[in-house]
Amino acid sequence: MCPRNEESPTGQARGLKAHGKRRSTRLRTGAPWLKARLVQCAWAAARTKATYLNAQLVRLRTRRGPKKAVCAVAASILTAACHMLKDGTFSQDRGATHLDRRRPAAPARRRLKRLAELGFSVQLEPLAAVS
Repeated sequence: MCPRNEESPTGQARGLKAHGKRRSTRLRTGAPWLKARLVQCAWAAARTKATYLNAQLVRLRTRRGPKKAVCAVAASILTAACHMLKDGTFSQDRGATHLDRRRPAAPARRRLKRLAELGFSVQLEPLAAVS
């Protein structure tokens, strides 16, 4: 369930934009029955409300598109299942706000950028400390 990584590193070592060749990022071949089941489970899990997998799909869908985002969610499900089988633990959902809690300024930047694209100018001021 992992995508291929076939990109030549020309320019990346110097911190420039990649000018090398980019080849296919199609998923690697594996058990076709497993891939089909995982993608079905990912579609179902992505439709649940206020879960980590739903938040992951929504975040990735804007950049990659719906099908690649679902494949990423399927890969996350597979990784979680492997860890549960290996460690003998149960699954614990991180919650829909997990990614926003890791980087609290990121959602504000995204929304400010979107407002600027729509033609609005916004001035942010921090809230006074509540005691």
